[in-house]
Amino acid sequence: MKTHQEKEGGRMRNKFMWLNCALAALSCFASCSNIKYLPEGENLYVKGKVTIDSDTIPERYIKPMSDNLEELLRPKPNTTILGMRPQLYLYNIAGEPKSDRGFKNWLKNKVGQPPVLLSDVNREYNQNLLRNRLENLGFFQAQVTSDTSVNNRKATVTYTATPNIIYRIKSVTFDVDSSELGKAIKSTESESLLQVGRPYNLDNIIAERERIDNELKNKGYYYFSPDYLITEVDSVSGDHQVDLYVMVKAETPAKAKQPYYINHIYIYPDYTLTQGGYQRTDPRRAERYQGYYFIDPEHTFRRFALANAMIFKEGELYTRGNHNRTIRQLVGMGSFRFVRNEFVDVDTGATNRLDVYYYLTPLPKRGLRVELLGKTAAVYNGSEVNVNWQHRNAFRSAELLTFTVYGGFETQTGGNVNLNSSFYRYGIEANLSFPRMIAPFDWSPTRRFVPRTTFSAGYEFLNRRTAYSLNSMRFSFGYMWRENIEKEHSLKVLEVAYVQPWNITDAYQALMDTVPPLRHAIEPQFTFGPIYQYTRTNTTQTELKHTYYFKGGVDLSANLYGIIRGANVREGRQYQIFNANFSQYVKLEADLRHYMRLGQNTQLASRIMAGVGYSYGNSTMLPYVKQFFSGGPNGLRAFRARTLGPGSYTPEFYGEDNFFADQTGDIKLELNTEYRAKLASIVHWAAFIDAGNIWLQNTDPEKPGAAFSSKFVNEMAVGAGVGLRFDLSFLVLRGDLAIPLRIPYRARGDRWVFDEINFRDPDWRRRNLVFNLAIGYPF
Repeated sequence: MKTHQEKEGGRMRNKFMWLNCALAALSCFASCSNIKYLPEGENLYVKGKVTIDSDTIPERYIKPMSDNLEELLRPKPNTTILGMRPQLYLYNIAGEPKSDRGFKNWLKNKVGQPPVLLSDVNREYNQNLLRNRLENLGFFQAQVTSDTSVNNRKATVTYTATPNIIYRIKSVTFDVDSSELGKAIKSTESESLLQVGRPYNLDNIIAERERIDNELKNKGYYYFSPDYLITEVDSVSGDHQVDLYVMVKAETPAKAKQPYYINHIYIYPDYTLTQGGYQRTDPRRAERYQGYYFIDPEHTFRRFALANAMIFKEGELYTRGNHNRTIRQLVGMGSFRFVRNEFVDVDTGATNRLDVYYYLTPLPKRGLRVELLGKTAAVYNGSEVNVNWQHRNAFRSAELLTFTVYGGFETQTGGNVNLNSSFYRYGIEANLSFPRMIAPFDWSPTRRFVPRTTFSAGYEFLNRRTAYSLNSMRFSFGYMWRENIEKEHSLKVLEVAYVQPWNITDAYQALMDTVPPLRHAIEPQFTFGPIYQYTRTNTTQTELKHTYYFKGGVDLSANLYGIIRGANVREGRQYQIFNANFSQYVKLEADLRHYMRLGQNTQLASRIMAGVGYSYGNSTMLPYVKQFFSGGPNGLRAFRARTLGPGSYTPEFYGEDNFFADQTGDIKLELNTEYRAKLASIVHWAAFIDAGNIWLQNTDPEKPGAAFSSKFVNEMAVGAGVGLRFDLSFLVLRGDLAIPLRIPYRARGDRWVFDEINFRDPDWRRRNLVFNLAIGYPF
C-alpha cells in the first residue's frame, strides 16, 4: 500500500512530465528558422535601440530616457516569446492561402504576423522623431545619428542621441487681462506646474493648460477649452534658459469667457436609442419632482431614487466636479447600460444659463445565467453547476435582487480512498442590494461614489457520504461605501451563521477518538455580530515608484450578549442558542502589501499579514470556519495548504490510508517578499521567500507546542522558490516551485535545513519540492 509521501511523489512526477513536454515543444519552436522565408536580398529587422551619449545627464536617468525613446521607434519588430517569433513562424508556414477564407487564411492573417524587414525602417524619420522628442524635453540642440548592423540576416538599428545641455525655466508669467476670466486664471497661478528652475518640458506645458482648464470648469466656464490657452517661449534672455508667458488667445469666443449656471434639469429614465441618436421629447410632457423634470410616462423608476443621484441643482453654478459626480452616481446605480448627458444653451446663448438633459438607457431588468464548472486537483475531480437569476430594478429604485441555486460534487479517483474522499453539496442564496444608505437616521458618507445597503441570506447542505453532513444557514445586513478613490469601507451591522452536523458515521466517530482536530470541524456553531473592514490602496497610480495596499478588519461575535449572560466555559457556564454553543470572540486581521517598482518591467512585492482571534466567555477557541490556516499557493508555498502548524506541533498521518487532518489556529503571522520581472511578451518570472505560521490561543494537551508564546519567532516556518507567470490580460496563470528552508516541527537547533538540500537526490525532491498551480498573483 502506498504511503502519503509516495502518492505525493507520483503526482510530482506527473507534473514534471508535463513540464518536460512543454520544454520540448518550446525547443521545437526555437529550432524553426524564419530566415529562409525572407525575400532575396532582404534582412529581418529584429531590434531598434537607442544609446544616450551625454556627460551632463546623471547616470540614473540614462536607461529610463533610452527606454522612453525606444518606444517611439517605428516599425516595431516581430513579437518574441523567449527569443522565438512564433507568430512570424505561423505566418510563414501558412503559405499562400487560395482564398480569403479557410484555416490557412485565418492562420496567416489573423494569428500570424508578417515579417518586419530592414527595408521597412525609415531611419531618417526615426531620427527626426527622437530629435523632436528630445527638444520637447528641453534639449533644444539635440543631435541624433544612426547605424545598422546585420548578423545572419538579422538587422539591428542603433540610434545614438546626443542631448547636449538642457534648457531650464527662468521665469513664468501669467500674461492675462483684468477681466473676470483673467482674474480666474490668475488665481490658479500658485498651483502652476511650471516652476522656475525646472527643465523645460512640453508635456508639462500641455498638462498646465489642462490644469487651468479644469480649474475654470469648476468655476462655471463650461465653454472654455485648453486650446484657448497658449504658452509662448522666449529662449533669448539667458544661457540655456527660457521665459514662459501663459496667455489667452485673442480669438477666444465670448461664450468661453463667461461662467454658466444651471437652468432646468430633464431626466429620461427609460430612454431608448433611436436611429437618429439622442432626441429630446417635448419637455411639456415632463413631470416635476423636487426641482427636476422627469420624462417617464410608464414610471419605470421611482422619482426619489434618481433625484437622490443628482448633484446639480437649478440655479447653481456649473462645475465639472458636479458634472462628473452626477454621471458617476448614475453609472454606479448599476441599472443603466448607457448614461449620457447634454447641456443646451437657453435662448441660444443669449443668457449664460444651461438646460441639462440626462438620457438613461436601462439594462435588461431580468437576467438568467447558468454556469457549469469542472474541477480537478491531484486525484480529486468534480463538477459544479450555478444558476443565477437577477432583477436590476426589483422595486423600481435600481435595487439589484439576485437568487443563486448551486450544487456540485467532488470525488477521489486515485490513491487510497479515505473519509474525505468524496462529497456533494447544494444550496441557495438570496442577495438584495440598494444603491443608497437605508438607516433610521440621515447618513450619507459620500456623494462622490454610490453607497450600498446589502441584505444576504443563504442555506447550504454538505454531505461527506462516509463521514458526516452539515446544515449551514447564514444571514447578513450591512453597508459598503467609498470615501474616495483610495479608501473603501464595509460594515456588516449583523452577520449570523448557524451550522449543525447531521448523520455522523460510525467510521468518522471512531476516527475522532484518534484524531482530535476532527471533532472541532463538526461542532455545532452559532455566531452573530458585526464585521467591519477598511481598505486603502494607491496601486491605481501606476506612475509611482512605491505603492501599497492595506486591508484590515474586526469580526465580533456575541460579545455583549455573552457578558450579559455571564458566560464562562471554564467555570461551567456555557450557553446555547438553537442547540449550539454560541461563539464569543474578537477577531482582528490586517494585510499590508508594498510594491516597489525597480524598472519598467521589474518589481519587488512584499506582504505582512497578521490575524489574532481572542475567544473568551462562552468559547475557548475560534469556530472552525473562522480559524486561520497556513500553506498553499497564496501563503507559504513550500508547505501544502492546511498542513503547517499550529506552532511546533508535528503533523500526523492516521490510519492505513494516511489520513491527514487540516491544521487550523487562532493566531496567524505571515511575511512574504517576491521579486517579479518580465522574461518576454506574456511570460514573467519570480523568486520569492515566505515565512510564517499559525498558533492556538490556549494550550491544548493533545497538540503539544501549538500554543502561542513569547518564543513564537523560533516557530516560524520559512520557504523559498521560483515561479513563472503567464499574463494573458484577462487572467494570470501562475506556477510556483518551492522548497522548505526552515521546518518548525523539527527539534530545536535542527529546524534550518540548508545543509540537507540536494536536488540530485530523487527522495529529497519527492519529500521537499512543492509545486503550486494557481490563477492570479499571490498578493
